[in-house]
Amino acid sequence: MNLNFSQEEITFQNEVREFLDKELTTELVNTAKRTSAVFTEKDVAMEWQSKLANKGWLVPSWPEEYGGTDWNDTQKYIFSSECANAGAPNLIPMGLAMIGPLLLGKGTQEQKDYYIPRIINGEDYWCQGYSEPGAGSDLASLQCKAVREGDKYIINGTKIWTTHAHLANKIFCLVRTDSSGRKQEGITFLMMDMDQPGVKVEPILTMAQDHDFNQVVFTDAIALVKDRIGEENEGWAVAKYLLEFERGGGVGGSKSLSDIEFIKKLVDKISSQHKDTSFVDLYSTKINELEISAKAIQYTSLRILSSLRSGDSPGPESSMMKTLVTDLEQEISELTLEVIGYYGMPFQDTSFGTNEPAIGDEDYRSIAGKYQNLRATTIYGGSNEIQRNIMAKAVLGL
Repeated sequence: MNLNFSQEEITFQNEVREFLDKELTTELVNTAKRTSAVFTEKDVAMEWQSKLANKGWLVPSWPEEYGGTDWNDTQKYIFSSECANAGAPNLIPMGLAMIGPLLLGKGTQEQKDYYIPRIINGEDYWCQGYSEPGAGSDLASLQCKAVREGDKYIINGTKIWTTHAHLANKIFCLVRTDSSGRKQEGITFLMMDMDQPGVKVEPILTMAQDHDFNQVVFTDAIALVKDRIGEENEGWAVAKYLLEFERGGGVGGSKSLSDIEFIKKLVDKISSQHKDTSFVDLYSTKINELEISAKAIQYTSLRILSSLRSGDSPGPESSMMKTLVTDLEQEISELTLEVIGYYGMPFQDTSFGTNEPAIGDEDYRSIAGKYQNLRATTIYGGSNEIQRNIMAKAVLGL
């Protein structure tokens, strides 16, 4: 097996690097580096999204007619890896990686024509209304109710852990439209405006003091029937299709490898400062093990890209990728925190524009906050325990 890039692929890699050198500013990189929250600051993410959209590189896996690039799997791998290595901000996934692919796969032509351009140009900023106070990983137990009245639905109920709901103008929701059958039945998938009188957003701060999450309360909120995806009472199948993109989209491993390189630099820096070569030896085995895991995930994700390119959803492999990636993210954050030792103990403000000086090295500022926030990765998107059940049933046939 030849693992070297062809000359054509090297040319493409150089093109990507030239673009990043020109468009990826130091300010964007530094802001992304300091972010400890689940998602990048909205303004920063949207600035980077705009640059990628202008280049035509925003949604490589989408069909060309809707903005895709027709890149092969290796080109997608190169692009993802180069962005991670350069420290590019993470894009906000709800529009680009979730509702967008869902619309392309399950939406009506009218919905595609209206919403897809607005997702790409950033006019619509989406959040996801799935979890409820009594329905997390057991999502089918949701009770947020929608009653149809003519060409609209009236929604009452609550959603929780709704990321960036305080910034979004659109939300896609699972709602209960029939309670007479099995709990997976009677669920409908709706899109609606956040900017309406019947929607109240209440903030939930993380233990790192980041404001990512919210509780959203609907009181006679309105969604139009034309903004329903799929048939009424058949939203469970739609939701499962979308979750495969949430759990398995993109090229996994590239960001993890970049984070591992950061650990290496920290170890070398601290070893040099204290003139202690044993510090490098102490962590070399752990770092190598993490690097092997990240590369294995990378190669596996390339196989999944093949199915996306042909128009399929990721399938049950998305559960495997979600489990592997989030476990690895937590392991990397734990080791990074261990490396900086007691400098990870004080609270450090990582909000954009803060004037507070860093405690210790500037590179230490966001490490504790990232560690705290990444405790949630094995829960959101369906807990890893649930993912293992899915793999046991769909892959192993148990």
